[in-house]
Amino acid sequence: MIKHINITVKGKVHGVFYRKSTKAVADQLGVRGFVLNEPNGDVYMEAEADNSTLEMFLEWCNEGPQDAEVTAVESHEGELKNYRNFEVVKRRL
Repeated sequence: MIKHINITVKGKVHGVFYRKSTKAVADQLGVRGFVLNEPNGDVYMEAEADNSTLEMFLEWCNEGPQDAEVTAVESHEGELKNYRNFEVVKRRL
């Protein structure tokens, strides 16, 4: 069953290719949704996939790319939006 989760990643996550790396991992896992930088320094994303895939994706979000320093990852389930792919966007869809 496909689920939708909203994710906020806190820490040193701007200027470290977090969004680009997230897209690569999402594409590899088959996660659909989007990722963007928030003005407050967080990274926000919405992700849709089956439960086990989302668990793997969240594990990666807690690590991030090499130069990231993730201090917290907050996630909660949301309404399914049936995204077609995973995109890096400039503002919330």
